[in-house]
This record gives sequence, structure tokens and C-alpha cells, in this order.
Amino acid sequence: MAGSWGGIRDGVTSEEHWTGAAGGMLVGMHKDIARGVANEFEFLRIAADDQGRVCYFGSPNGAPATPFCAIELSSRRVVFENRLHDFPQRILYWLDAGGDLHARIEGPMNGQQISDEWSWKRLAP
Repeated sequence: MAGSWGGIRDGVTSEEHWTGAAGGMLVGMHKDIARGVANEFEFLRIAADDQGRVCYFGSPNGAPATPFCAIELSSRRVVFENRLHDFPQRILYWLDAGGDLHARIEGPMNGQQISDEWSWKRLAP
């Protein structure tokens, strides 16, 4: 995941940047730009929680961080989950065979299971 990633979907440009895992933590940020205006952002962190679990801490639009802990972890895919959170309850990241980074969020909303997915290419340094 380390590095800079970007893509365009439905007219929205998104970018996600992650540091390396040195020191036992990855730090990231996500930004969406629609019609030339940054309309959403999120500060991200992947680190061990106080119980030693690998967790994703998301802070959308400056809100307090919400933890999602890994329930699946491999060299090319990780699934984080927090069943007590409203939406999303699952966050997935994976690298495909071509080297693109994908992210997906899933969970219940208004009585239905919904999801949203992004796909990014590595950006030049």
C-alpha cells in the first residue's frame, strides 16, 4: 500500500497516499476532488491497537478516528472490520495482478447491504 495512488471515477478524482510501515505504523490520507473542488478527505493510520491487533483507524473529514481491526491479512489483501460501526463495517484493500490498488467499503445502510469501491494506479513520484 505504501506510495501514492490515484484515479478518476464518475468525474471524481481521488488520491490516496501511504507512508511505509517503518516503526510499525502506516500513515495515510485520502482526498476526493469534484469539479475542481476538494470535497472530502480522510486521515488514515494502520497500526497495532492496545490489544496488539492490526487496525485501520479512519478519520473522515477530521472526525475522531474509528478503529477497524484486521480479520484477514495477507501479502496482497487485507480486510478490516468493525461490526459496531454504522457504515461502513468492513474496509478491504487489495493489490491486483497488474499492481493496481483497490479499496472497498461495505455495510448496512437503511436496512440494505451496500458497498462502494475504488481502483487506483500508482502515481509517479
